[in-house]
Amino acid sequence: MPSFDIVSEVDKTEVKNAVEQTNKEVGTRFDFKGSDARVEQAELVLTVHADNEFQLNQVQDILNAKLTKRGVDIKCLEISDKIEKVSGNKIKRSCTVKVGVEIELAKKIVKFVKDSKMKVQASIQGDTVRITGGKRDDLQAAIQLIRTSITDFPLQYQNFRD
Repeated sequence: MPSFDIVSEVDKTEVKNAVEQTNKEVGTRFDFKGSDARVEQAELVLTVHADNEFQLNQVQDILNAKLTKRGVDIKCLEISDKIEKVSGNKIKRSCTVKVGVEIELAKKIVKFVKDSKMKVQASIQGDTVRITGGKRDDLQAAIQLIRTSITDFPLQYQNFRD
């Protein structure tokens, strides 16, 4: 029985490279001379440091541009609204790189597939959603349906088996 998995993954090395490129650009830019602006990475949590809120937003924009250039969809970034004060007048903000299909989104995908009356079944398996069907064409139609209906989160379609 043909099947495929819907996942949401991010290439961790590309995120690391984007963070390094951001730090390199911030270090060479004139408007950041003498400031403590930088991005730190702890696995999938990125922390943006700066002297003031304007510089914090500038560093965030540079990071977003570098991530996009490296092929990482910035829709998977969950940027915190809370800006924390560090020592003195320095501030920081955390960004989390979301990996895996969250349970609410997985339920939404399963509901879309069931409501479409297609000849496929959807099941949640951890942080992935598996779609199985009788024909390859049905599975390709399911991929098209999900691509058009879910646009606010980056999804990949993997493990296609006949």
